Amino acid sequence: MLHLMKYQFKQTVREVSIMFWALVFPIILGIFFYVSFGNSDMGENMEMLPVAVVETENADSEEPFLEYLGHLDGDIIKVKVMEEKKAIKALEEDEVEGIFYAGEEPELTVAKSEIEQSILKSLLDTYQKNAKMIMTVAEHHPEKLNEAMDELGDWRETTEEVSVGGRTMNPNITYFFALIAYACLSGAFLGVKGCCDSQANLSALGARQCITPTHKMRMLLSVFFVLFGIHFVNIMVLTAFIRFVLGIDLGGNPGGIILVNLMGSMIGVSAGILLGSVSRLSFGVKMGFTVMVTLVPGFFAGLMFGDMKNILEQHAPIVNRLNPAAVLSDSYYCMAVFNDAARMNRNLLTLFLMSAGFVLVAFLVTRRERYDSI
Repeated sequence: MLHLMKYQFKQTVREVSIMFWALVFPIILGIFFYVSFGNSDMGENMEMLPVAVVETENADSEEPFLEYLGHLDGDIIKVKVMEEKKAIKALEEDEVEGIFYAGEEPELTVAKSEIEQSILKSLLDTYQKNAKMIMTVAEHHPEKLNEAMDELGDWRETTEEVSVGGRTMNPNITYFFALIAYACLSGAFLGVKGCCDSQANLSALGARQCITPTHKMRMLLSVFFVLFGIHFVNIMVLTAFIRFVLGIDLGGNPGGIILVNLMGSMIGVSAGILLGSVSRLSFGVKMGFTVMVTLVPGFFAGLMFGDMKNILEQHAPIVNRLNPAAVLSDSYYCMAVFNDAARMNRNLLTLFLMSAGFVLVAFLVTRRERYDSI
C-alpha cells in the first residue's frame, strides 16, 4: 500500500497540466486581482489631495474656514493659496483636485466627479454643518457655546471601518477569500486524475490495483490522503503568496487560516474523487465537468462578482449553505473579519460532512465495478 501511495504521489506531481490548474492558475488569478484592485484601499497610505484656496475680497486671515483648512493642511489636503486665475489654470491642468473659495459663504469648484472630489465636498459639507450648528447654539443656548466649541475642536477624531474584531480590512478582501476558496475546489482536478489512475480501464496502475486483494476502501483512502496532502501544500503556497508577496492582509489568525485551508483542500479533493469514480465517462469529459464544478461555485461565492454571495444570502440563502466555495469564503470571513467562532465551527463541520459524504459515495460506486477483460 505504501508503494502505491509513493507511486501515486510521483504520478500526480509530474502531471504538469493538473498541477497548473491546482496551483499555478490560482496564483495567476491572484496577481490579476492585485493589479486590478488589490492595493486600492484608501487607508493609511492615502496621499494628501492638492487643493487651491482663493481668498475672496471679504475674507480675512481670521476667517474660520481658512483656519479649518489650515488644520487639514498636511493631513488630508495640501493647501496652495493662489489667485483665482492661477487656481483655475491649475485645476484645468490637474495640478489641484479642486478650488476652495474662502469668504462669507465658502464654495468648492471641481473639474471632475471622482472619489477625490467627493472627499473635498465632504470636507466642505462638514464645515458648513458645524458652522450652522455653532450659530444655532449661539442663538438659542449661548451658555453652552464654549462646550460646543470644545467638542468641535476635537475634529481629528473620525470613524474608521473595522471588523467586529477590531481589525481594519480592505473591502476588496472578499475577492481574495473567494480566490482561495476556488483554489481549494481546484483540488478536484487532482481527485479526478488520481481516481482515474486507479481505474483498470483507464490506466495500467488501475489494472494492477484491480487484481490485488486490498480492500477498495483502503485503496480509495490511500489515494485521497496522498492527493489531500499535495493539495494542502498547494493552498498553503497560494496563501503565503497572497499574504507575503502581494501583501494582502488575510487577518491575524494564522491557525484559523491553516484549519480552513485544511478543510478546503479536503472538500476539493473529495469532490474530484467522487467525479472521477464515474467510470462510464472518459477522462476528458470528467475534466470538463471539473472545470464547471470549480468555476460555477466560485462565481456564486463572489469570485467574479463580489456581491453575488450577498445577493444569494438575501434571496436564496440555501445556495450559500450548499455551495462549498461559499462555505469556505464565509469561514475565512468568520476567522478574519467577524471573529465568530461558532459560525466558523459550523462551516468547518459542514465541509467535513460534505467531504466524508463524497468519499463514501465514491466508494459505493467503485466497489461495484467489474471488468470482463483488461
